[in-house]
Amino acid sequence: MIDLHGRSALVTGSTSGIGEAIARGLAAVGADVVINGRRPETVEQVAKELGVRGVAGDVGTAAGAAGLVGRLPDVDILVNSAGVFEIQPVFEITDDDWLRLFEVNVLSGIRLTRHYAPRMVNRGWGRVVFVSSEAGIQTPTEMVHYGATKSAQLAVSRGIAQEVAGTGVTVNCVLPGPTLTEGVQSMLSRLYPELPDDEQERRYVSTGRASASLLKRLIRPEEIANLVTYVASEQASATTGAALSVDGGMVPTIYP
Repeated sequence: MIDLHGRSALVTGSTSGIGEAIARGLAAVGADVVINGRRPETVEQVAKELGVRGVAGDVGTAAGAAGLVGRLPDVDILVNSAGVFEIQPVFEITDDDWLRLFEVNVLSGIRLTRHYAPRMVNRGWGRVVFVSSEAGIQTPTEMVHYGATKSAQLAVSRGIAQEVAGTGVTVNCVLPGPTLTEGVQSMLSRLYPELPDDEQERRYVSTGRASASLLKRLIRPEEIANLVTYVASEQASATTGAALSVDGGMVPTIYP
């Protein structure tokens, strides 16, 4: 049985979607969870709902990340879940668009891991989890910049795992497939405005990017949270430097 009583956990980007589900999952097994998001009022609302602490701050900026670690100097578990995505033709992606996705999706995790991981090493125990995506393995044509940031997370996670080898600290990536979050629901509404919500999901799974899913449905956020909760636990002590799939079988390979 997973038991994280006595362990503190920071989950970035956790006021909605996958991040919120991860925060909820970690709290359910006893972790002292701190949620994070850009808007103070939303952070306060979700923290109260989950019965956990909240620290607002935009970790997609250097100043926001610095402010967060200033208020929360140490944690046992860091889940780098903050992220953004958008559908955009590759030749229309501007430099600013590239930089924004890289700052939010990649640099946020680098900045926080650079601060927290050495402290975990000093204590001889810690967990760092990057929420990447199957898009980091098979680049979406309609979201090349998003796919590139998710590939970068894989390299960063593996490299940091190598740096902390033998210390009791593990560093891993989890790779969700298309997941029915609020953001994805909004995307589906833009793609199929003429259809009701349940039909939008079925259309996307039958004809869209998720058509390769072996589940034949979109993943639910709590299914991602289940894997992250395991990776954050004592039971996952031999799992590090890994890219762990929770993509519903979308990537047509048996490894990773």
